[in-house]
Amino acid sequence: MTQQPILKIRGLHKSFGDNHVLRGIDLDVNQGDCIAILGASGSGKSTFLRCLNFMEIPSDGEITHAGKTIGTMRAGKSRIYPESELTKLRQKVGMVFQQFNLFPHMNVLGNITEGLRIVQRMDKTSAEARAYNELTRVGLAEKAQEYPSRLSGGQKQRVAIARALALAPDLMLFDEPTSALDPELVGEVLNVIRGIADEGRTMLLVTHEVGFAYHVANRVIFMAEGLIQEEGPPSRF
Repeated sequence: MTQQPILKIRGLHKSFGDNHVLRGIDLDVNQGDCIAILGASGSGKSTFLRCLNFMEIPSDGEITHAGKTIGTMRAGKSRIYPESELTKLRQKVGMVFQQFNLFPHMNVLGNITEGLRIVQRMDKTSAEARAYNELTRVGLAEKAQEYPSRLSGGQKQRVAIARALALAPDLMLFDEPTSALDPELVGEVLNVIRGIADEGRTMLLVTHEVGFAYHVANRVIFMAEGLIQEEGPPSRF
């Protein structure tokens, strides 16, 4: 029996006023895929990722996660997306941004446990245990009590990755996670992402690190003008 895609995208469009950024994207994401998304600035890569966890609401099209199409069609009109449904989805579709988006007034441990305690209603002891597990995974357990202002850019991004992983998502989205880093810090973040991929986690990664995409991804898509222009194994690119 053919495995059902964990994520199925059909006819995805996104416009901002007169700016038609995404022009009809179709893509199946299977369990264990590591998909690198390449393309020039302005091709729609980041908007595409932000639509997948509904940080941007699609203008048209369908996104199906784990067999369930997100949102409800109104008769003869566009699809509506109840916030309660999107909150549940975002727990399963983790996202790591270009900027780290850490809370500056919370230490590293607090940044990771906040979502676990508020969204998943986990008790403090359990939340902290999971946070330490994820910090160990990204090599930062000893920084648990530090504040973001005392961390390097690479360390902040690794904390952001740990925070996303702590919610136990079944899909990870990385939006150019090394673009805001000094060159000497890029490797430590890519090594963490490589480790996550080696675990068989499903992920989509917008990146300009073509060599990394070649060695880590099992599929590459190339976007231009709001469309997927090419798709295939890394060797083709």
